Amino acid sequence: MIILNASTTSIKGSPAFSIYSSIKAAVRNLARSWAMDLKGRGIRVNVVSPGMVPTPGYDGLGLSKEQKQGFIDAGIAAIPLGRVGTTDEVARAVVFLASEDSSFVNAVELFVNGGMTQV
Repeated sequence: MIILNASTTSIKGSPAFSIYSSIKAAVRNLARSWAMDLKGRGIRVNVVSPGMVPTPGYDGLGLSKEQKQGFIDAGIAAIPLGRVGTTDEVARAVVFLASEDSSFVNAVELFVNGGMTQV
């Protein structure tokens, strides 16, 4: 089992995130290719693509506290569940993909984003 980490930006353009987005799209395509390359070995390859999940990494965006909150608030407005996600929610999705409960799940990109990329 291989589980790669991408992002909702793998399918959705984001201003000022062009390089990041293109790299995450490449991760998604890598999973597709690996799933075919490894099918004879019984190795499944999937991708988890989290949406907005505030972590300490957000501090590296170079935004003031108020700007960072504005960024998060703007994201919330685009999420059908009306809130950001948590690291625990993303971790539970990874645990599912790593478990036997997902034994017939292969080459998928599982979005953990409150529906943001689905509407």
